[in-house]
Amino acid sequence: MTVKAKGYLLGAIAAATYGMNPLFALPLYQEGMTPDSVLFFRYLIAIPILAIMIKVRRRNFKIKRNEILPLVIMGLLMAFSSLALFQSYNYMDAGIASTLLFVYPILVALIMTVFFREKITLLTVLCIVMALGGIFLLYKGGDGTTLSLTGTLLVMASSLSYAMYIVGVNRPQLKNIATLKITFYVLLFGLSLFLVRVDFGQSLMTPPKWHLWFNLLALAVFPTAISFLCTTVAIQYIGATSTAILGALEPVTAVFFGVTVFGESLTLRIVSGILLIIVAVTLIIAGTNIQTYLVRFRKMFPKLPPKHTPIRKKQLFLFGRDKTINEKHDGR
Repeated sequence: MTVKAKGYLLGAIAAATYGMNPLFALPLYQEGMTPDSVLFFRYLIAIPILAIMIKVRRRNFKIKRNEILPLVIMGLLMAFSSLALFQSYNYMDAGIASTLLFVYPILVALIMTVFFREKITLLTVLCIVMALGGIFLLYKGGDGTTLSLTGTLLVMASSLSYAMYIVGVNRPQLKNIATLKITFYVLLFGLSLFLVRVDFGQSLMTPPKWHLWFNLLALAVFPTAISFLCTTVAIQYIGATSTAILGALEPVTAVFFGVTVFGESLTLRIVSGILLIIVAVTLIIAGTNIQTYLVRFRKMFPKLPPKHTPIRKKQLFLFGRDKTINEKHDGR
């Protein structure tokens, strides 16, 4: 298998595993667990996993004092995005919710245009129109009725919060921190939101059946650890743009499991809406510089500096005579 083929395969795995949220969350809902309890355990289990990943890379957990507040804000934004998305599963099909969430790259482009004065292009306008058309098609449910307004607003709030998070982590205060470390502190600070919502454990619900603990573990492993790792390697092989475009498999995966496992409806209207949104998002990623905001995972596992720097000699002609000097070779 070629390097590019491996990159595309890993990129597809990264997107597909990230789209597995409904697969593991919905069975927990069916057993009576609330989104707050599910997300509390998801964050709680994911934190030590990320901590181990940091230690394996021989990195430290140090952060500067002026980075604490931005990380707290990013953690709350991410936690709210997760909460709104997981609550929306109670109001609409998970596949449709995941597809609506996928408009976040377009919201990132709008935020950069409105607040940071990036020039809006004709392509961006076209993608916005296409995405709105896809949302309009999805607003009709599988049985012909309109989607829940509450569920739709929850997904849009989740998408907007995630877009704000993406823009925020690329600001100067956090831009130079490795993504893995940022993710660790985002989950750590985000956990506080769910800790408050479960009344500091008083209203926390645990899985009523022992095997459902595997669902919670899977939520922490597949959409978090495996997705991040595969994304990292995929970017090294095929680049950030191609990896970001492969993110279109996230809603496709959610729709697939929704239809095959949970019996959700799939009509021509829904398929058309999904395709419109995926095409719009793919075009805006491929046609603008937005991929630099969408994917920062190349910094998750920075290469360690070599232990020994070889020395080489270089001949310079100086003042009409040869002079030999030692020069450190950087290895490139």
